[in-house]
This record gives sequence, C-alpha cells and structure tokens, in this order.
Amino acid sequence: MSKLSRDNLYSLEEYAEMRPQYREKVMQHKNQRRVFLGENATLYFESEMTMRYQVQEMLRIEKIFDKAGIEEEIEAYNPLIPDGKNWKATFMIEISDEEERKAQLAKMIGIEEKIYVQIDDFEPVWAIADEDLERDTEEKTSSVHFLRFELSDDMILALRNGQTLSMGISHPAYTVNKIIDDKAVRESLISDLQ
Repeated sequence: MSKLSRDNLYSLEEYAEMRPQYREKVMQHKNQRRVFLGENATLYFESEMTMRYQVQEMLRIEKIFDKAGIEEEIEAYNPLIPDGKNWKATFMIEISDEEERKAQLAKMIGIEEKIYVQIDDFEPVWAIADEDLERDTEEKTSSVHFLRFELSDDMILALRNGQTLSMGISHPAYTVNKIIDDKAVRESLISDLQ
C-alpha cells in the first residue's frame, strides 16, 4: 500500500473546496473498516485513505502549509498505513459514563496484548500494540491503542479463498470472539493485503 507524500496531498485551498464530498467518501470507507467487539470495544482498521484524511484534517485545522510542518504530519501518520502484509488498527474502549469507564479501564490493563485476528484454523495473530509509546499505567489502561496484526502469506491466501475471518479479545475482564461475515468489511480488509 502506498505511503503519503507531499505530492499526493491537496493544498489547503483545494481541500477546502472538496472537503464535504471527500469527507463523505472517507466516512463510507471507514464504516466498512469498523469492527465492533462486544458492547464497548471497537477496532477501526486504518488505510491510506483514512490516514490521508487525518493528515488533510490536521493541516486544515492547524493551518499548516510550510514544507517542514507538512512533512512532520506525514511522518506521524505514515506508520499507521498497512504495508500489504498486515492490518493496522486503532482500538478504542468506548464507555460513555466517565466513572464506569475509569472502573473498567482499571480492570483492563494489558487488554491491547490480548486482541487477535484469526484466519480459518491458523493460530491466532496477536496484536503488536502501541509501538509509538506505552499507554498503560499501573492503575489503568488507555481507552485508545494502536495495533498491528502481521499475517503470513498462507493466511492471506486463505482469506482470498474465502476462509473464515474472526476477531476477538481474550482478557479476564473482557472476552469476545466474532466471526467477520460482513462482506463489505471482509473485502475492504482483504484489499489491504498483497
């Protein structure tokens, strides 16, 4: 999958003109890359399009137009684009009540290392979590984690041949396993793989 560069970004003026239509297209794409794992956990699978949108939005919000500033944003978001052999996802624990969220996050320390994807009868692929920085403390985990799932060529071939894809969490405080049978989600995720 291609990475972002200054050459494939829109200028602030171009982006301002096209933003409503572009945003709608990105939101449709994101909906096909979201996997709910139970009531309170969601995986948002990233792509070149989702990261391009993030960069464009940051440039717009911060009014960044100088070369160094643009390169800094690209450098921050490029690592979140899958490279053809993996999936990269933002994992979010979404609990609206603040007190309940604090209590649950205290029970979920280490959850980011207990998230997996599994293709057919292959061994589960456990998430490689938070490569940028540690997000847990001794008291609680973060409600946001960045994950990478490395897939073998055989797994990719099995997916392309229609084998079962499931995802889940195996943590004492939160356990779920879900078969991904939504065709649009499967196709979107498979399109990341070379």
